[in-house]
Amino acid sequence: MKIGDKVKFLSETGGGKIAGFQGKNIVLVEDEDGFQIPTPVNEVVVVESEDYSTANIINQRAQAAEEKAAETPLLRGHRSVKAMMQEGQDEDVDLSAPDTVDLSKDVTYRPKAEERKGGNQLSAYLAFAPMNDNGMDTPHFEAYFVNDTNYYLRYLILTVEGNSYAVKAEGEAEPNTKVFIEEMNAQDINHVGRLTIQMLAYKRDKNFILKDPVNVELRLEPLKFYKVHTFEDTPFFETPVLLYTIIENDKPVRPLVVDPKTLKKEMYSHAEPAKTETLSTEKKEQLVRRYEDGQSKGNVKNTPYIRHRGLDDAIVVDLHAEALLDTTQGMQAGDILEYQMKIFRKTLAQYANKKGQKLIFIHGKGAGVLRRAIINELTYKHKTYQWQDASFQEYGYGATQVTIK
Repeated sequence: MKIGDKVKFLSETGGGKIAGFQGKNIVLVEDEDGFQIPTPVNEVVVVESEDYSTANIINQRAQAAEEKAAETPLLRGHRSVKAMMQEGQDEDVDLSAPDTVDLSKDVTYRPKAEERKGGNQLSAYLAFAPMNDNGMDTPHFEAYFVNDTNYYLRYLILTVEGNSYAVKAEGEAEPNTKVFIEEMNAQDINHVGRLTIQMLAYKRDKNFILKDPVNVELRLEPLKFYKVHTFEDTPFFETPVLLYTIIENDKPVRPLVVDPKTLKKEMYSHAEPAKTETLSTEKKEQLVRRYEDGQSKGNVKNTPYIRHRGLDDAIVVDLHAEALLDTTQGMQAGDILEYQMKIFRKTLAQYANKKGQKLIFIHGKGAGVLRRAIINELTYKHKTYQWQDASFQEYGYGATQVTIK
């Protein structure tokens, strides 16, 4: 008799399991309720004995492991892995039956945009790709918006006529993609002229650095569409295209609103250090008034920098420093620009009451500082006046024509 054996009472009903011993003659019998009943050894009899030998415990554990393994999917039904893999492969399939696809359902899967190294600076372009099935006599082009960044770009392309704007295209360009805008012919390009482009940059499902809204103006030059050398190879197209830069490396190429600080910085960035001391205010005033005394008293013909074009009543004003000043010695770049703008304002005031008068200001190509200053003046102070680039054939790309309205 040992702990764990099942016993029953001889003199009364019931029994239990041996939980322990008290001395040599008393055994503790634990009933179903968990109570331990002291009972003399000769009052109980063993009903079932547990085998706690080492061999029996090992056999029980091995049997339990086999039963557990038999319940796994790998060995269920005594099938091999190969048999389970081939299940259903022997079924006959009718290959002549066409596959059916429900095209009415929207495609909801959108793969995550892949980012490239160095693509977190904004770069966007407007591209015009020639169509191969048309000759140069009737050229046709495909216009694309190119997003060369890791940002999504929400873009708005506007056509400009004076102070009036109209939406030409709008949409969203995914990162590092190009979006087809429209097909254009030569007549369409001549009609467009100026474009204003606005953009917002953002990323989806991740944090990003906030970028300033972009607001730039582009001028489509029709002559470029007829010159082969203006089309260039780019990583965005397989064939050469005419590419207009909107923004590159976070720098807009031509902001619609000129920042005064940026303008001042550009004005002085090209200034050479004065080799002699700066002229006094009195001497400078005498210098810049060189052509005002006795020459510009209402008589345009006596002013060396103003002439009639000859073909019509257009007035041509040469704003080059060498045409306005006898010498620029001792003058800073800002002083020269100030005097050029003074002549520009004076000429506009002189013809302010002559509606329809055409004024052609020759400012030269250069760094474009004088031209931007003139356009900024016209945009904010003379909104009713019409202005455009003067004839390329006569003045190259360095003159602006203003019509008094």
